[in-house]
Amino acid sequence: MDMKVESKGKVCVTGASGFLASWLVKRLLLSGYHVIGTVRDPGNEKKLAHLWSLEGARERLQLVKANLMEEGSFDGAIMGCQGVFHTASPVLKPSSDPKAEILNPAIEGTLNVLRSCKKNPSLRRVVVTSSSSTVRARDDFDPKIPLDESTWSSV
Repeated sequence: MDMKVESKGKVCVTGASGFLASWLVKRLLLSGYHVIGTVRDPGNEKKLAHLWSLEGARERLQLVKANLMEEGSFDGAIMGCQGVFHTASPVLKPSSDPKAEILNPAIEGTLNVLRSCKKNPSLRRVVVTSSSSTVRARDDFDPKIPLDESTWSSV
């Protein structure tokens, strides 16, 4: 049964193809929002197929290119949105320099997204999520115990 869903407005989800973001996009579409999702490569049909198969995606999902490390690259995606969910974060294999390859890009990327948010007069709310790296950065926890607030890294 194909029902018309009344649009509730426009929101942006950064890193839309990620695990958490994909579920968020699904819920937003089902709730009637028009979703602008940012991805690294909007032309990668294989990586984005799960998003295009979501109910309401053909009518209310737009995927656009944005790069965390490029200041201003989120301007177009965020402009005109009432809300932004920032879920994008660098996901890389463990490296010799996690600070340079993961931490700094995550921080700078978040600042770039927030700078774009600041330019949008119609923006009402920004939700910033975190990377699972915030709990994985520690090496002194027991892998058999589920992760919760007590296992988070220090501020």
